[in-house]
Amino acid sequence: MLSRVAPWLASRSKDETGPDGVAVRVLGAADTPALRALAMEDPVANVFILSHLDSSGSAAPTSGGASVFGVFDGGALVGACWAGANLVPVQLDPELTSLVAAAAHRAGRRYASIFGPAEPVLALHSHLERLGHLAHEVRAEQPLLAISGQPAVQADPRLGFGDIKDFDSILPACAAMFEEEVGYSPFLGSEDFYSRRVAGLIRQGHSLVHIDTGGTVMFKAELGAVTEQVTQVQGVWMNPAFRGRGLSAGYMAAVVVLAQQFAPVTSLYVNEYNTRARATYERVGFKRLGTFATVLY
Repeated sequence: MLSRVAPWLASRSKDETGPDGVAVRVLGAADTPALRALAMEDPVANVFILSHLDSSGSAAPTSGGASVFGVFDGGALVGACWAGANLVPVQLDPELTSLVAAAAHRAGRRYASIFGPAEPVLALHSHLERLGHLAHEVRAEQPLLAISGQPAVQADPRLGFGDIKDFDSILPACAAMFEEEVGYSPFLGSEDFYSRRVAGLIRQGHSLVHIDTGGTVMFKAELGAVTEQVTQVQGVWMNPAFRGRGLSAGYMAAVVVLAQQFAPVTSLYVNEYNTRARATYERVGFKRLGTFATVLY
């Protein structure tokens, strides 16, 4: 049973406090240790927020307006949700998602997606849908995979870290991957934001790419989130001209080898229906740990 506790904020609304006194508020710097401890209950599933804490050092709202909603019960942080361009639940019980959804809705932001462990993601989506946030697509089952130790196949030595001098080759490949994955161009609205994101990943050493002697990107991936324990691979893309040649497993093995320079565990999540990619990951040695979901708006 969730305890009945005193209100957290004098300015709370009915939507912010549940019938058992469970309350939601925006986290501040003083909440950083509690948020980190909560996320460390599952460092693979929560690598996104842990990576943010590593880079920013704080649970407080960012200069760009992103914040973290914390769910409290009896003084204890029992769940959280990143709220920036996307919503990302952190150890959030699905039964508590109505309070978070109400807070996210009142924040007045437009969210590009919700992603993370399937149960809280789908529960958040259900509540937000009732509040008028209609999804473009719901990907309800995305196996969460991870590998530690050496990959089961030989790594392709041609894959390396991206160099900013190759930005003009890498950016179109990243945009092509994005459009294949979500169905529209990442440059809609503003090319600058996505370009800066790609350039930032290259400068951080989180861009992995093979560019042939003619300047063509054959394969690329990014480490979208990095901590000392876990990396999360995103943006895996094989140039269509080179698909069907059996190259993917070697490239993914190389991704693992390079990612292990940052952390011992390499993770990713993949659409359940992408049987070809899932077979490649299994061949490399990835094992399923759980299920993610993504809701696209």
